[in-house]
This record gives sequence, structure tokens and C-alpha cells, in this order.
Amino acid sequence: MLTIGMLGGMSWESSAYYYRVANELVRTRLGGLHSARVVLHSVDFADIEKLQHTGQWDEAGRLLAEAAVQVRAGGADLLLLCTNTMHKVADQIQAAIDIPLLHLADATAEAVTRAGVTTIGLLGTAFTMEQDFYRDRLTSHGLEVLVPDADDRAEVHRIIYDELCLGDIREDSRRTYRSVIDRLVQRGAQGVILGCTEIELLIAQADSPVPVFATSRLHVEAAVEHALQAPGS
Repeated sequence: MLTIGMLGGMSWESSAYYYRVANELVRTRLGGLHSARVVLHSVDFADIEKLQHTGQWDEAGRLLAEAAVQVRAGGADLLLLCTNTMHKVADQIQAAIDIPLLHLADATAEAVTRAGVTTIGLLGTAFTMEQDFYRDRLTSHGLEVLVPDADDRAEVHRIIYDELCLGDIREDSRRTYRSVIDRLVQRGAQGVILGCTEIELLIAQADSPVPVFATSRLHVEAAVEHALQAPGS
């Protein structure tokens, strides 16, 4: 099989999930003691988070591009950027390497389309919900994208950084997210994208009246499918 490169640590809570799911999927597909071939580079999220909140996206992109080069040097045949928000600099990362970067929004949009959903709610960091780099990628697949109102966006963002990225899972925050989802459904959302990898630590299908699309799992599924298409796998 091909070797999957993972550029993670943003946060490590979600990157650990990426690694576990990749190995579970390969074991399910191939059986026995099989596991995924993975090269994982984990950055210090404190450095990236500071650049996010000061708007230094080019510098963040430079740091991640350098890390991606190291992943490639480690033998990776394809790359996963294990975070939704930092896909803002996906083009900068792709330009630095000669292996494909599997774009998380593409994998998600394809799953949404297969499910027959055309109007989708989007939860994520404020950067993901409010800037166009992610929403435009989804709309390029023919989807109509709805985001929460300003107060809801602020609370969704706060819970991600103050709680989920620290592994702090709270029942009151789950209730908050459920309410936000309900309001998106009332506005016409036929499904909801969990557009931040950490949200999957808090929200499951049971928390939503419409289908939820877990971006991390969809991303890893696409990577494993790609990796197992290698000759002889």
C-alpha cells in the first residue's frame, strides 16, 4: 500500500483520531495484523494558533510547507493536512511538495453530494465559517452553504479553542452545539458539516436531526482508499 503522510498537531487531539481511524480502516480492509503505513509530523499548535489569531497566514503556510517537505522526505506518497482551518494555506503547502495533498473539503463535499444533500450547514472555527477559502471550495461542488449567526459562530469558535483542543468535553457545550444545529436546520440545512476536526470529539449523529458529516473520518477514508489502490495491495 502507499504511505499516508499526516501533517498534524492542530490539535494533537484530532491528529490522534486521524491515526487511529487510518489503522482501523486498513485492518478492516486487509484483516489480520495489517496496519496503515503512516508518516506523521506533529507541529506545536501554540505556534500556529498565535499566527492564526494575528492574521499571519503566510508565515503559518511557510511553516506548514516546510513540515510537509519533511513528511515527503520521510517517504509519504500522499498528504493529509489534519485540520480544516489550515486548509486556508493548502495551495502554499501543495506548491512545496511533489505528492498530492488530499483536500479535506473535497472529500467532505463528495460525501455530502453522494448523500443527496444540497443545502449544508457548516460548523467550524470562526476562520472556517467566516472566510471564503473553505465555503468557496464547498460551493464549487454545487452546494449551498449556511453558517450560524454571529453569536452562535463566536460560541462555536470559543468551545473549540478553550475546550475541545484541550480535550475538555462538556455536556453543556454539547447542548449548545445541538441548539446551533437546530437553528441551522430551521433555516433549511439538510445536513451539517462538522468542519473542525475537534468537533467530532463532541458531536455525533445522535446529536443532530439531520445527517452530520464528520470531516476527519471522511478525509481518512479517502486517503485509505487512495493508499490501497496501489498495485498489489
